[in-house]
Amino acid sequence: MTTQDLEPVERLLAERACEQVILELVRRLDLGDPGTVSDLFTPDGIWEWPYGGRRIEGRDALRAYFGSRPADRLSRRMCTNILVTVDSPHTAAATTYFTTYRVDGHTDGALIPPRLPANIGHYEDTFRKTDGTWLLATRTLVLPFGGPTERLDTSGRP
Repeated sequence: MTTQDLEPVERLLAERACEQVILELVRRLDLGDPGTVSDLFTPDGIWEWPYGGRRIEGRDALRAYFGSRPADRLSRRMCTNILVTVDSPHTAAATTYFTTYRVDGHTDGALIPPRLPANIGHYEDTFRKTDGTWLLATRTLVLPFGGPTERLDTSGRP
């Protein structure tokens, strides 16, 4: 079966399911439990950032990697231009543009002045439908604009 054999509603449901995985990953990183991001990947899933050779493979390694995020990190990712292409009934790919605002040293309840984005780039994702559920097989971070994460002092000011 090819993508031409998919009914329009099947294609739309697959596209939407993949979009939901993308958005849920961002929500978990910014507002939830970052270690659970690994559950959105296939068991052999891969996250990589070619700059610096970062490559994390498998759910256990992904759980440890994302779970090691500093407890005092405040971040918000703005995702846009999500384009999902269904390649087959069980595979898809997507490109998502993102902007990340991020600081370390944040204290709960503290309001900090707006910052410039820490990163601007896009994700290149592949998906596999496993046991009826769409999951990330690979996520590659493409980061043309980036810098270090700012560390706030204990008063919440730079």
